[in-house]
Amino acid sequence: MGIKSKLISVAAVALMSTTPMAWAESLSDAMASAYKSSGLLQQNQAILRAADEDVAISLSALRPTIEYSLSHGWADTDGRGPIPDGRQTTASLTASMLLYNFGRGKMGVQASKELVLAARDTLVGVEQNVLLRSVRAYLNVRSAIENAALQGNSVRVLTQELRAANDRFEVGEVTQTDVAIARARLASARSGEVSARGQLEIAREEYRASVGHLPKGLSTPPRLPATAKSLEAAKSVARQRHPDIQAAQHQVAAAEIGIKVAKTAMMPSVVGQAQTTYGDTVGDSTPGNFNNSIGITVRGEIYSGGLRSAQYRKAVAQAEQARSGLYLSRLNVDQNVANAWSQMAIAAAQLEATDRQIRASRVALRGAREEATLGSRTTLDVLNAEQELLNAEAARISAQADRYYAAYSLLSAMGLLTAEHLKLGVVTYDAEAYYNAVRNAPVRQVSPQGQKLDAIIELLGKN
Repeated sequence: MGIKSKLISVAAVALMSTTPMAWAESLSDAMASAYKSSGLLQQNQAILRAADEDVAISLSALRPTIEYSLSHGWADTDGRGPIPDGRQTTASLTASMLLYNFGRGKMGVQASKELVLAARDTLVGVEQNVLLRSVRAYLNVRSAIENAALQGNSVRVLTQELRAANDRFEVGEVTQTDVAIARARLASARSGEVSARGQLEIAREEYRASVGHLPKGLSTPPRLPATAKSLEAAKSVARQRHPDIQAAQHQVAAAEIGIKVAKTAMMPSVVGQAQTTYGDTVGDSTPGNFNNSIGITVRGEIYSGGLRSAQYRKAVAQAEQARSGLYLSRLNVDQNVANAWSQMAIAAAQLEATDRQIRASRVALRGAREEATLGSRTTLDVLNAEQELLNAEAARISAQADRYYAAYSLLSAMGLLTAEHLKLGVVTYDAEAYYNAVRNAPVRQVSPQGQKLDAIIELLGKN
């Protein structure tokens, strides 16, 4: 089978999906598949798990540490080199714990928790982008299929027009110019058909990249999703729900805690320490002995070359940066909501206008053909009328796809384009599972909760 025949078969099979069939892939199926197969989501899930570990790392600073050391060597006491009886063995065990540092440790844990929440919201934002991309891919494939069929039908019609022009030329009803015009239009239509088939192949590859497999039979998109009754209502939901805003809010909270941490870093720390040491020297008549000690140490800096002051100023600047980021996030979200709302209105108006244009173009084409048979219209008039109808039908395909995409873009701008909100029926990533497994800084590499999470991740991979 040649490439041309293969493309025709692909378009024909895909067009059959416009009728209800059990195997037809719906828009929800495509989004669910995109969620399960997205490498970008898996990457950001790993980033979130790394952020979860930062909480455990911060918490570990508040707990005691136990260290050991073992040493064995030779002592040279008279300058003649090491002697066998000069061997020494030393072992020590030291336990230390932070007792007080003006709350820096606890604030570090709280800042890490805020960053975990920010990472969770960032993951939701990535999920929205993945699902919106799959929506665009789905609509592009359907539009490409319809355009390919439309261009193919145009070629068939213009082939008949050229044949009719040749017949009328044979009987002297039209001139050679009419035949040449018909032949040129047919060549242009064939070029458009090849281009439409190429665009279909491009759309199919984008579908595979975003959804995880080549499109099968694509069913008709469902009704437009429910969004909001007004632009202000949509903006209100977005300001409360959009993950970009929520992530920026947590970034601000973490940055403000960072200022407090940097400020208290100039204060001393109180550390408790206990140590036991065993030493033994070969050749010494006395046995090895233990030395034990316990005490409290106050540590602080008198001068650090301006380090702490610079760290404080840096924390203040980072907090200002985070607050500016929150402001920009709110502006961007408001703008995206307004843009999507306007695009929905534009697409709806275009769809209504193209419907009227198609009806009028069909009437005009029918009249042009009848008048051409009476000699009051030329072949060029008929071809122009056909082109007007073709343009109107192509415009309707684009307007219909744009309307659906604008609706889902509005959901995304409102922060509602998630697998949970859309009820896609997939096993969603449990952001709490790994956090609960590691938040108390367990020594074990894998806790029971972690094993449960591994099972969930494995299930996501299989599905």
